Amino acid sequence: MSPIIQFDAFYETYYPKVLKLCLGYTGDYQQAQDLVQETFVKAWENLSRFKGDSQLSTWLYRIAANTCLYHLRTAKSRPTAELTERHAEGIADEKDERENQISTLYKCISQLAETDRLIIGFVLEDTPYVEIAQIVGISEGNLRVKIHRIKQQLSELYNRYGRL
Repeated sequence: MSPIIQFDAFYETYYPKVLKLCLGYTGDYQQAQDLVQETFVKAWENLSRFKGDSQLSTWLYRIAANTCLYHLRTAKSRPTAELTERHAEGIADEKDERENQISTLYKCISQLAETDRLIIGFVLEDTPYVEIAQIVGISEGNLRVKIHRIKQQLSELYNRYGRL
């Protein structure tokens, strides 16, 4: 089987998880899609360097997290223009309530600390705790404590949006 076909299967398998991970970092669907593409390009370019010390998915998630972190650091130095209120209203009208809730959740996730965003992204993807602990580099017990605290923090952030 050709490596391109295998990479296509790899892409299709992990695209949804990497997208949600990137959404957790950016809180913006368009930016997340761009970061996913960048992640898979980096994975393709460096696939020959993968040593097999960890699972392929762990390696890919690490690339995605590093890509998101780099994007966030460089984005702070780039000026951006806010959408006008009229544009924002038009976008909001197109979304239904569930999409708004999901969007709010990802906005809340994007406000978490970098490691917390990574962790909750994996939790939302039902990644086993053992694997998350390995990716983040902490013990599974410490991970459970962090997840509990992250959920509390997300509840507080989400409630703030609910009051607006």
